[in-house]
Amino acid sequence: MRQPLIAGNWKMNGNRSSVETLLSNVINGASTISKTEVVVCPSFPFLDLSERLLSGTSIKLGAQNISTKESGAYTGEVSASMLADFGCQYVICGHSERREYYGETDAIIAEKVSICVQKGMRAILCVGETLNQREQEQTESVISTQLDGVITQIGIDIFNNIEIAYEPVWAIGTGKTATPEQAQSVHAFIRQKIASHSLVIAEKIRILYGGSMKAENACDLLSQSDIDGGLIGGASLVANDFLAICRAGDTVASQN
Repeated sequence: MRQPLIAGNWKMNGNRSSVETLLSNVINGASTISKTEVVVCPSFPFLDLSERLLSGTSIKLGAQNISTKESGAYTGEVSASMLADFGCQYVICGHSERREYYGETDAIIAEKVSICVQKGMRAILCVGETLNQREQEQTESVISTQLDGVITQIGIDIFNNIEIAYEPVWAIGTGKTATPEQAQSVHAFIRQKIASHSLVIAEKIRILYGGSMKAENACDLLSQSDIDGGLIGGASLVANDFLAICRAGDTVASQN
């Protein structure tokens, strides 16, 4: 069985005080969570604080982005070595906001995934379609192209060190959520896509749902056979909500 993974993407939110409070509450509440892997991804300025607060806990630290450069005159960039130095074990790559607002292409994202894995971290590769693409029934072709961007550039074996997060872009921050059946259908397609290259990798790779998972719908979503966790946005900024999703992961894992 694949262990559930719940990762909180804090995006560009928080200050020193709120981060301390949020992490303290998550740490306290996570002491009873035993079957779900928990990850938090704060903004870059809070990595040092987060690493210190998380020391000695089971909660893992992740980053929201990574540079394609190792070092040098790249003002404002953060390298993989820097992230690894601060204890990051995960890096989000190819989030829909990076694709839309910062023009990250499939080739750039593949390069980031490769660098992340080379430095011993796991990539959370985000894929997903916009509302317009969904209405034109392009969901599978869009996701296939996004996955091929990594497979053709790096090879299928890299997926041994990748989690995939399906982000229906139309359901992020809109209050809309794919039904469990809709989400499962796309997750199954993603697994079949990976299986066409490697059955072994397809069986063990974790595919997370990244479309406004909440405490209220977490159990229904996580109960689907191909949904292995969640990449959580807004709900990860509220400790009780985030912990409720993590507990849903434990509940589902206990039933399987």
